[in-house]
Amino acid sequence: MFLRTNGLFGCSCFQFLEVLIISIKELTINEDIEAKEVRVIDTDGSQLGVMEISKAIEAAYSKDLDLVCMSPNTDPVVCKIMDYGKYRFDQAKREKESRKNQKVVEMKEIRLGLATDTHDFETKGNHAKRFLQDGHKVKVSIRFRGRELGHPEIGIENMERFAVYCSDVSVVEKPAKMEGRNMLMFLAPKPTK
Repeated sequence: MFLRTNGLFGCSCFQFLEVLIISIKELTINEDIEAKEVRVIDTDGSQLGVMEISKAIEAAYSKDLDLVCMSPNTDPVVCKIMDYGKYRFDQAKREKESRKNQKVVEMKEIRLGLATDTHDFETKGNHAKRFLQDGHKVKVSIRFRGRELGHPEIGIENMERFAVYCSDVSVVEKPAKMEGRNMLMFLAPKPTK
């Protein structure tokens, strides 16, 4: 049923279709419905009542539509007469639209040094401000090398100075903390009012 051909970016069509099918809730239709009696809802939303499955399928076919099982766990099972292909298309379109409207927050990283000069510090600070204004979180890190490990207070000073420099567009999510040879601090965009 599925062809396994390599498409764009080395992704197979089978994988893409599998993801698409998983994202759309599969409903049983027509002869696949196993209940003996079903409660039928017409295309306009009015109830046609409880009837045998064969009569419900006939009613759907007479309108050139499908009988779709909407609620299989109720007694009797609730089915609706509709165009199933159009329904699936609309569902996929709505899911795609909701994914498009989701805001993905990325983590950007800025690396400082213990001896970062003023101009470099301001440049890195401006980059961080731009990331924060775009809605991304920023991870600020300092890597300690050799004898620098004996002076973590200098790293803390640099981190505090950086937090103050970016304070107009950010809040400190996690303050500076040593983790092995690295000191890390996380900044998040200021919440908008």
